[in-house]
Amino acid sequence: MSQLTVAKFGGTSVADADAMGRCAAILEQNPSTRLAVLSASSGVTNLLVALASGEHQPDSRASLLQQLTEIQQGILDSLERPEMLTRHIEEILHHIKELSDSAAISPTKALHDEIVAQGELMSTRLFVELLRQRGTQAIWFDVRRVMRTDDRFSRATPDLTALAAAAEEELRPLCDHQLVVTQGFIGAANDGRTTTLGRGGSDFSAALLGEALAAAAVEIWTDVPGIYTTDPRLVSEARAIPEISFSEASEMATFGAKVLHPATLQPAVRRQIPVFVGSSKAPEAGGTWIRNSTPSQPLFRALALRRNQVLLTLTSQSMFQAHGFLAEVFGILAKHKISVDLITTSEISVSLTLDAGAELLTEEVQAELSKHCHLKVEHGLALVALIGNRMSEVNGTGSRVFQALSDVNIRMICYGASPHNLCFLVEEDVAGQVVADLHRELLPA
Repeated sequence: MSQLTVAKFGGTSVADADAMGRCAAILEQNPSTRLAVLSASSGVTNLLVALASGEHQPDSRASLLQQLTEIQQGILDSLERPEMLTRHIEEILHHIKELSDSAAISPTKALHDEIVAQGELMSTRLFVELLRQRGTQAIWFDVRRVMRTDDRFSRATPDLTALAAAAEEELRPLCDHQLVVTQGFIGAANDGRTTTLGRGGSDFSAALLGEALAAAAVEIWTDVPGIYTTDPRLVSEARAIPEISFSEASEMATFGAKVLHPATLQPAVRRQIPVFVGSSKAPEAGGTWIRNSTPSQPLFRALALRRNQVLLTLTSQSMFQAHGFLAEVFGILAKHKISVDLITTSEISVSLTLDAGAELLTEEVQAELSKHCHLKVEHGLALVALIGNRMSEVNGTGSRVFQALSDVNIRMICYGASPHNLCFLVEEDVAGQVVADLHRELLPA
């Protein structure tokens, strides 16, 4: 493993010239950081997604383009509008207009990705100029040269073998001699068309590049100083966690913690690369290190909350001592690319949860499932996950948890499959209070 560090900066971290200046200062303080991976400036991706949808009339598209232009021009003004950069940004903005006009006529997934990717291409160009003006030499690099993917636009899957080979050949020689600035979230299919990696794609990109370069560390700079014991917006007493294991962090990301997307940690786990999460607004506040293992392994570490859950209960007398029923159910869900989170079973029924299931559970899916069983669908639920260590091995863990929830109607419980989590489903309108009560009882300051 090299001493190279990969630093990723999110949209709020590069929202404007002042924010970019704070990111530059972070890079200047760590000479081992040789690769910076940037998101689009805050708000830009949403505007580009709207333009890519093809749903807006000319006046509406013009308004969106004006908002987009103002964000970029604001940063250019702070940089005193260098001629070549200004011309380049204006060319990209004109390209976005042409693409959005095409999307209004005939939107496609490929066109969507081409439009949405322009945000990262602009933010990285602007950031390189800001670094230059501060006296830091940096080179701009088009990540599509190495981030090869399949052609599933908007949720492309990287080709790890091709990425590793291309990064070693094209990216490492540059990183060996200077700071390289590149884009998160985007890649290219084998035919050269631009793709995007989907939700959490910028963090994922940074981790993938860190893996390909055998980095010593990956830093994720965002707008919060690390991973907290729970969402501070729910519980004011929540506190930052200095160090956490990959297993715990993965559980937190999977079950709703917003700081990291679950996919982010997979490349780091494969290479055992430590991941740091900190705030670019307050780097002096420290942050959270995510490592393979940590000296401290408390029974209860954190709480995560995921709203907008749907509970399906499938009942059939033919389940009793029968073979194949679950295979049929999961075959239908797999055909429609629906992923199941939690599952419990009885003799004649099975209950399972879907994340954001209202969007996934179409009438077609329900009709297919109903051919095999009676289907009950419940909405308005939230998933609470208690994260920790050895929870399924320590006597009394369950009683401590459920004593704190004696007045709450718990719709579903999953416990024992992992020593790192205990999950349960509650009504969404009480979920915030459930998290607060559990935090007070199990994670006191």
